[in-house]
Amino acid sequence: MNGLEERTAEILKKIRTLEIKTKGLVETVFAGDYHSVFKGRGMNFEDVREYQPGDEIRAIDWNVTARLGTAFVKKFTEERELTVMLIVDVSASGNFGSTMQSKRELAAEVACLLAFSAIRNNDKVGLILFTDRVELFIPPKKGRSHTLRLIREVLFFEPAGRGTDAALALDYLNKVVTRRAVVFFISDFQAPDFSHPLAVSGRRHDLIAVHIQDEREQVLPNVGIITLEDAETGEQIEINTADRSTRARFSDLADEKAHELSRTLRRNNIDAITLRTSEDYLPALRSFFKLRERRVATR
Repeated sequence: MNGLEERTAEILKKIRTLEIKTKGLVETVFAGDYHSVFKGRGMNFEDVREYQPGDEIRAIDWNVTARLGTAFVKKFTEERELTVMLIVDVSASGNFGSTMQSKRELAAEVACLLAFSAIRNNDKVGLILFTDRVELFIPPKKGRSHTLRLIREVLFFEPAGRGTDAALALDYLNKVVTRRAVVFFISDFQAPDFSHPLAVSGRRHDLIAVHIQDEREQVLPNVGIITLEDAETGEQIEINTADRSTRARFSDLADEKAHELSRTLRRNNIDAITLRTSEDYLPALRSFFKLRERRVATR
């Protein structure tokens, strides 16, 4: 077997392993969470009918009511399928991982779980990969082979860029996906300000930010003098991790960035999930979906 064949076999094996793991989770514990939150969220306008006692005031079609002189309400039918978009950051910082898993590998596994949940729910799934440019767009479709292609790209796509431009990715989403979609934005969010396109996307779509973190980006170990390199710019800096104030300053800066991201998301009413490479992601995902299910039920 030559090098190319070995590489192909390795890719297929990894995709197959990931498919088996995530499909097992979907079929045993996660699909119900996804279904209860998203099934029936899409509604299509069908017609109008006369207002009846008990109808919601906000369903009144004021234009028709004014024209005909009596109250009419809008009728909607449940949309049978949703469009789910996975926006995945494949910039160089995603290759970092201080445990068994890199941020990109965790992002791929979460994307795989969400994709198979959507397909099981009869939803269409699409993909945008981005760095400091839009690297790849795969329009939403259904089917196992389509889903496996998405996962292959998330895992093995070799990007041309190294940086992170979240604003560009969101602008692109707003251009190519015109109907309302459920959007999972999976990134470490090590990016310049992207609050304006985030606000636009948040109004057009049901946008959920999935924040991928590694603990070594929040807390420095005491291991003496080390050289840190920015994976996206190549910039290097030498620091003494034995110095307590240096470690404290590093943690403070990381906390400051995390709080700023949290404020930006809250300000735009964007839900967020934080996942870490050192932890099992399933409890955090399930907790988020359960919380969202309760919130939807009380509306």
